[in-house]
Amino acid sequence: MNMPTVFVSHGAPTMALQPGAAGEALRRLGPRLPRPESILMVSAHWETQPATLSTAERPDTIHDFFGFPEPLYQLRYPVPGAPALAQRAAGLLQQAGIAANLDPRRGLDHGAWVPLRYLFPDADVPVTQLSIQPQLSPLHHYRMGEALRPLTAEGVLIVASGSLTHNLGEFRMRGEQAPAYVRGFQEWVRDALEKHDLCALIDYRTLAPEAVRAHPTDEHLLPLFVALGAAGVGPVHRYTDEVTFGVIAMDGYVFGERETAPA
Repeated sequence: MNMPTVFVSHGAPTMALQPGAAGEALRRLGPRLPRPESILMVSAHWETQPATLSTAERPDTIHDFFGFPEPLYQLRYPVPGAPALAQRAAGLLQQAGIAANLDPRRGLDHGAWVPLRYLFPDADVPVTQLSIQPQLSPLHHYRMGEALRPLTAEGVLIVASGSLTHNLGEFRMRGEQAPAYVRGFQEWVRDALEKHDLCALIDYRTLAPEAVRAHPTDEHLLPLFVALGAAGVGPVHRYTDEVTFGVIAMDGYVFGERETAPA
């Protein structure tokens, strides 16, 4: 049985202390997923050219943020690394004509360890991390996912971490109602995913309503395309649609899961 793939919106770093509806949804999702042998995590917060995978044996918990409450900096996610998986994934990318490097020191940034603390709180599933290339297109990231698809038949859970909307210029500390463009973008993406309209999704910046407002830069949506490419055509399940800080859509998706419950 092939593993599903997962897209998570990781939110602000404070999600590690205040899970909200999205964190609680991740907490419920983890036990429902098939138990993976290892995890390939794709985070919007690691940008390299070319694609790079971590071969760290014990990846550090990277606190790649500043100005947050001190307890946040005390958190650790002491998970074992997955260097053999990193090498296998790099080989698959290279076979597909996609350049890939290995990094022996890279740890897990907050886009990786924050959601993983809820999905797998025991930190007992080995993890490697794959970078994104924000100067390249959604199609490039979809093709990366396609190249990595064999891993889903090898007990590997591919988790892509970004944000369904990510306009920090409109960030609001108070819990105000989400503006119409956020909800419109959420539903456009959901409709395109459920219809398996890959062409529309790849060209989302042209076709989706107020896409450039939802993503002034698109690095936080690029991980979604890796998860899509790795999953192929199959069931689509949205497990949360919370909006935080007024404009940060926290939608999460599972692709390829055969039995799902409504979000």
